[in-house]
Amino acid sequence: MSDQHVLGIDIGGSGIKGAMVDLTTGEFASDRLRIVTPQPSTPANVALVVKEIVDAFADQVGDSPIGVTIPAVVTHGVTRSAANIDKSWIDAPAEAIFGEALGRDIFVMNDADAAGVAEVIFGAAKGHQGLVIVTTLGTGIGSAIINRNELLPNTEIGHLEIDGKDAETFAAASVREREKLSFDEYVPRLQRYYETVEKLFWPDLFVVGGGVSKHHEKFLPKLKLRTPIIPAELRNRAGIVGAAWLAVERQKHPDPLRAV
Repeated sequence: MSDQHVLGIDIGGSGIKGAMVDLTTGEFASDRLRIVTPQPSTPANVALVVKEIVDAFADQVGDSPIGVTIPAVVTHGVTRSAANIDKSWIDAPAEAIFGEALGRDIFVMNDADAAGVAEVIFGAAKGHQGLVIVTTLGTGIGSAIINRNELLPNTEIGHLEIDGKDAETFAAASVREREKLSFDEYVPRLQRYYETVEKLFWPDLFVVGGGVSKHHEKFLPKLKLRTPIIPAELRNRAGIVGAAWLAVERQKHPDPLRAV
């Protein structure tokens, strides 16, 4: 990987964040800029904010690629779903929309996939050659599956049906907060989720991210699994870092999401 600095942008339901990333270290090479997600968060409105962020880094971006994450399934530059953003993103030609707004090529990817790649390249799973499942516990449950450094994109295993329920409706961090659960009360829900994922995929490692991971000592040691389960290292930097890294990889591979 070269020592160039690349802009990564992470679109979320409440904020859109961007920073220059040093791809030799995975560290930010600039301060992070955060702008509140516009309401309604339509493609046109979000594209304007993304342009504002790109313009703010104009003196650093140059002609380097730009990576953008979004809370949606993304296939061939088209957003096929919409989580915590306006439903007009469903089947929207996202890369074309951003490309037209910015006058340059943009690589758009699922936010959890970007975070997972960042943890494998620079974070908690760096150097791991087995099957790694990265989950982000937040408003929902994001997921990334990387097997021997190859990403299986858009897995969405936070939506597994478990005991007749969508997993993230009982195990997401937002549910713990909304129902005012203690960590001891939350652990059985996580146990049920991760033991189910374990039985389906038999991973070599779980990495747990999302804001709640900063309290990992209160719940991860209490989970009884065959698979080692560890906290993410990059936390809220992961999406931006992964976006920047994958944007550069796209120049090397026709499908960089499958060539981590």
